[in-house]
Amino acid sequence: MSELLNVQGLTAGYGEAIVLTDVTFKLAEGQALALLGRNGMGKTTLVNSIIGVTRHIGGTISLDGRDITGLRPDQRAHAGIGWVPQERNIFRSLTVEENMTAIARPGAWTLAKVYALFPRLAERRRNLGNELSGGEQQMLAIGRALILNPRIMLLDEPLEGLAPILIAELLAALRKIIREEGLSAILVEQNAQKILGVTDQAIIIERGSIVYQGDSTALKADRALLETYVGVTDAGSVSRKAQRDARRTTSAPGAGAG
Repeated sequence: MSELLNVQGLTAGYGEAIVLTDVTFKLAEGQALALLGRNGMGKTTLVNSIIGVTRHIGGTISLDGRDITGLRPDQRAHAGIGWVPQERNIFRSLTVEENMTAIARPGAWTLAKVYALFPRLAERRRNLGNELSGGEQQMLAIGRALILNPRIMLLDEPLEGLAPILIAELLAALRKIIREEGLSAILVEQNAQKILGVTDQAIIIERGSIVYQGDSTALKADRALLETYVGVTDAGSVSRKAQRDARRTTSAPGAGAG
């Protein structure tokens, strides 16, 4: 597989704060990457750096062999980077269909194809964005990113706050997007066990640096490593100790974002 995304020595942050230090990784065309770590360790900052909304301090970001480090966020989007933020950022005063047709670009992902992926959106096509449930809004946010026909999609906590039945539905959709459609993706997620099942590679970030890079299947089986850096117990949930650690990290002076 050919290389699609190449991040080399990336150091970035917000204002005077440095959050990421010397982050280096590559992602091949058609592969998906799980981006893991406790709250406040730099996961969202890494995604934000790839889309171009942090302060760049050092290193390079290349997409399909093109250096995009100096490009604005809108230029990176045009180059092929799709983004589904935690906040979803749908147009709440527009209908489901208007949300997508207003920004659609030519390519394999059409309105009909998004509706086939998410039948709920087809049923609610004339509803306003603010009339949708949280799960439906997340489906719409993913549909909006897809209809831009990106080369790679970045999804920040796509399963957060959703009911189990909706998590299962979204995971099935993500598996289809990645496995069947071959779209490259980076997924930031707290639920490591679920997201590792739909990705090829995994990275764990600890205090703004990569402490693990490897195969998702191997990491999923390594309970000790997940407990150390992500706080996953044998039951697959976040331990109380991990939650306390995360709260201390995020409340500490100078703690990194996301």
